[in-house]
Amino acid sequence: MVIPAIVGFGSALPHSAEQRELWDGFFAAHFGGSALAHRLFSAVGVRRRHTVVNPVEEDLSGWTTAARMRRFDEHAPPLGHEAVRAALDDAGLDPQDVRLLTVASCTGYGTPGLDIKLAGSLGLRSDLRRLFVGHMGCYAALPALGGVADFVAARGQPAVLLCLELTSLHIQPPTADPQQIVSHALFGDAAVAVVVDPSAAGLAVVDLEAFTDTSGLDHMTWDITDLGFRMGLSPRVPDVLGRHLGAVIGDLIGRNGLRLADIDGWAVHPGGPRILDTVETTLGLPATALQPSRNVLAERGNCSSATLLLVLEELVSDGLRAGSHVVAMAFGPGLTLYATLLRVTA
Repeated sequence: MVIPAIVGFGSALPHSAEQRELWDGFFAAHFGGSALAHRLFSAVGVRRRHTVVNPVEEDLSGWTTAARMRRFDEHAPPLGHEAVRAALDDAGLDPQDVRLLTVASCTGYGTPGLDIKLAGSLGLRSDLRRLFVGHMGCYAALPALGGVADFVAARGQPAVLLCLELTSLHIQPPTADPQQIVSHALFGDAAVAVVVDPSAAGLAVVDLEAFTDTSGLDHMTWDITDLGFRMGLSPRVPDVLGRHLGAVIGDLIGRNGLRLADIDGWAVHPGGPRILDTVETTLGLPATALQPSRNVLAERGNCSSATLLLVLEELVSDGLRAGSHVVAMAFGPGLTLYATLLRVTA
């Protein structure tokens, strides 16, 4: 039986920006010197982020959506190319080996899309299958990975998943809305790619679980406006996730004959410090279990769909022995929780 496995990682990050410099140089004035905004910027656990547009140097908050999409089209292809090329090199594969390219993004759109442009710049096959996963938000990496893994298992052919988000293109006009302030304090830009191969060695994709609480449709939103895409992020999100998390993870690992104590690594989307605290408390995890997630939050911020792959890459780089089990989970609009069980194979 073919067991699809992640066999290569690659990432590309634009220039970094210190959180304090972003506040002092732009957001303090943008939010009218608000004491609440200052407290929120200091409390989200972010030290620095990466941005294709640094608002200290260029204020996009009044730009039209069309102008922002033109800037996405300028920055996304080279970042995506760099990330995919690095992942292929890490996996030891040639671009012509790839049979499916899946791209996930909720921050930029256009046709011909990023998937087509990357197929050209990377020299991928003319009969390449392509899939674009759009507007799912922060959890998109896991349903996209599930689809890629299903293709690899069914076809026995390698595939690439790229998650690319340029959230810095969606700075909104000044507001006193705490949800907007938090989103502006959290989000950064990144492109991360993984190669999934019908291989016996790597990070095998074992199983996937999804859960959506439709009573929380308004808790996390991503609306297209005339001035870019506007985030809505309710403070109730951690509480809703906490109500469902134990059952969802219990079902995922239980049907695979495992208990919480059998999980050796946790890759949790760092939607914010309260979400990480909720996961840790609800599942009774030790304080060190989510350190890779906290590290990514501090050094990269929340990069929407790309973030979980950054956490997974950090977790793998720390070293996991063959046979180790990893649970990756992410959250997003819906209110949706996705979780994936992975196993290190040699």
